Amino acid sequence: MKFIETKLNGAWIVEPEPFRDDRGTFTRTFCSKAFESRGLEYRFVQHNHSYSVKKGTLRGLHFQREPYAETKLVSCINGAVLDVIVDMRPGSSTRWQWLAVELSAVNRRLLYVPKGFAQGFITLADHCLVNYLMSTYYVPDAACGLRFDDPFLGIEWPARPTTLSNRDRAWPLLEMTEA
Repeated sequence: MKFIETKLNGAWIVEPEPFRDDRGTFTRTFCSKAFESRGLEYRFVQHNHSYSVKKGTLRGLHFQREPYAETKLVSCINGAVLDVIVDMRPGSSTRWQWLAVELSAVNRRLLYVPKGFAQGFITLADHCLVNYLMSTYYVPDAACGLRFDDPFLGIEWPARPTTLSNRDRAWPLLEMTEA
């Protein structure tokens, strides 16, 4: 696996390196030793799938409040998504900055999202299946989110979402005083 640092402190793109032969490929997508050797979270307690039927579906931007903050390892195993993360960590030199990474079944990339980040995606194709490894169990009362269209963040989505949950549409806008 190849680990690529991003412009956001602590967030990584992980590119698997497939072994190819006449049968096809074999790819290692996670190795706790490889993550641990870089000081990254390597213990994941929950594995989730998110299936979206239509292109243009937006999910997020989600996070869990402390003490239930979570590290995520996200990949798209069918279709393609533009995954967006936002650094919300107080004191971080990249606080309130965002990063967009295309994850797809073709490029097989994974996105390592550390604690203190919000994460979401928009589907770039129909029938997308997104895979999440989570470092913390889901706690409904700690679930929170940022608005995808918050002008303070200025995220550049490739298109306006066609499908969005009422919950994601209703997250409050950030106030300049939070910066």
